[in-house]
Amino acid sequence: MKKIALITGSSRGIGAATALRLAADGYDICINYVKNQQEAESILAKVIAAGVNAIAIKADVSQEDEVVKLFEQIDSELGSLTALVNNAGILLPQMRLEQMTADRINNLFSTNVTSYFLCCRAAIKRMSTNHGGDGGAIVNVSSAAARLGSAGEYIDYAATKGAIDTLTIGLSQEIAAEGIRVNGVHPGFIDTQMHADGGEPNRIERVKKQIPLQRGGKAEEVAAAIAWLLSNQASYSTGTTIDVAGGR
Repeated sequence: MKKIALITGSSRGIGAATALRLAADGYDICINYVKNQQEAESILAKVIAAGVNAIAIKADVSQEDEVVKLFEQIDSELGSLTALVNNAGILLPQMRLEQMTADRINNLFSTNVTSYFLCCRAAIKRMSTNHGGDGGAIVNVSSAAARLGSAGEYIDYAATKGAIDTLTIGLSQEIAAEGIRVNGVHPGFIDTQMHADGGEPNRIERVKKQIPLQRGGKAEEVAAAIAWLLSNQASYSTGTTIDVAGGR
């Protein structure tokens, strides 16, 4: 069966690394982005150079109508989806809860949680044997913050990732008999631009002594875990989340 993957938020960081890893594994790829067109096109060129079919689509996956159009374009240009990596997410500047506004909280939940639900819904309608599909696999990118809480920094972000862990457990049980596996990953302190988004680009350097492996992780290390969960090697794994957090 032809392998076709959508990775949301894949113009940079973990998403970009995952697109490159899955292309190397023979997947046709849809790169999704919302702002970084130049970066998305750069990743697209690298993916195509790996010898697979690929497209890059601008879509805000927190918006229902844009998700519908995104999946319809994948249907038309690549074919029926077999793998979904929910990775799109944002991190806002560090602050305590007492300083947070409703707009900030709602923005985080819309981007980090609603988008996962909407993309899972669209993927199920294509993958589920109940809908005439051949099955597939979903990986939700969560965060070690769901376990650790991120007190004093971004407990709102951590809460969104706790919601994703619950989604992974519940959805895996809901659609297991329909040929779809649902798993997750818990990245820890990974060397990506997201720390700069949170207002502390050198955050890993500050906290690395708290990590048993004494270093930050690489996006490629998370991508490797995602690739395994999508693969047939993980055919008896569903409803589980793998820590890629250096032992923390």
